[in-house]
Amino acid sequence: MKELLEVIAQGLVNDKDAVQVTVDEANEEGLVVYHLHVSPDDMGRVIGKQGRIAKALRIVMRASATRLNQKIAVEID
Repeated sequence: MKELLEVIAQGLVNDKDAVQVTVDEANEEGLVVYHLHVSPDDMGRVIGKQGRIAKALRIVMRASATRLNQKIAVEID
């Protein structure tokens, strides 16, 4: 899952080396939070107009997690 998020984010940004994904441990509900860190210059590219790209990114990640019977959330920092 972490690799999937990194690959998708690297396809969106100019500074591919600045893409970092950190993963929190699952909480008591089984929710795993993925934190996506990108360069400040690329933040607009990842979020998109009115958050459309960020929303699509979260949907793809949630769909992938559902296939693995996981609960995830993606936060863009």
